[in-house]
Amino acid sequence: LTNNHVVERGAAIRVTFNNGRKLDAEIVGTDPADDLAVIKVDATDLPALPMGDMSSVRVGDWVVAIGNAAGLRGKPTVTMGIVSALDRSLNVGNVPYNDLIQTDASINPGNSGGPLINLDGEVIGINSVVLRTQTSEGLGFAISAATASMAAEQLIENGKVTWPRLG
Repeated sequence: LTNNHVVERGAAIRVTFNNGRKLDAEIVGTDPADDLAVIKVDATDLPALPMGDMSSVRVGDWVVAIGNAAGLRGKPTVTMGIVSALDRSLNVGNVPYNDLIQTDASINPGNSGGPLINLDGEVIGINSVVLRTQTSEGLGFAISAATASMAAEQLIENGKVTWPRLG
């Protein structure tokens, strides 16, 4: 599970694991509307983090953001902070982001698609957006695990996500 903007322009996708192992991946499905994508590697016994229960996430909870900040070589980047706000919405370009977790854990370009985890080691979000303004250094946002789980299930089953509409 990663961001659509991470894989959408790639001619080839390669996943690099913490131990240096590299595997080619294929796209199972993408949803530009919520900036999520599911990719698949041909391997077994891969480590996976459990998805967290969003009903237990509170403003002020400690979190860890994992990614590859600025594409620097070496091991992943890990930053720590707190949940600053829940259920944020914002528009970035033509993409309306909803159900976002705002965090002060440093999320930098290159962290996209990495997990935002709680101190129990559960994924509560997918690092996605950094909002920079004249008055802020950069606010970090992650797509909530609730939205990411729902989208991932539909991408795996149908290759697309169907969003309900009124009207």
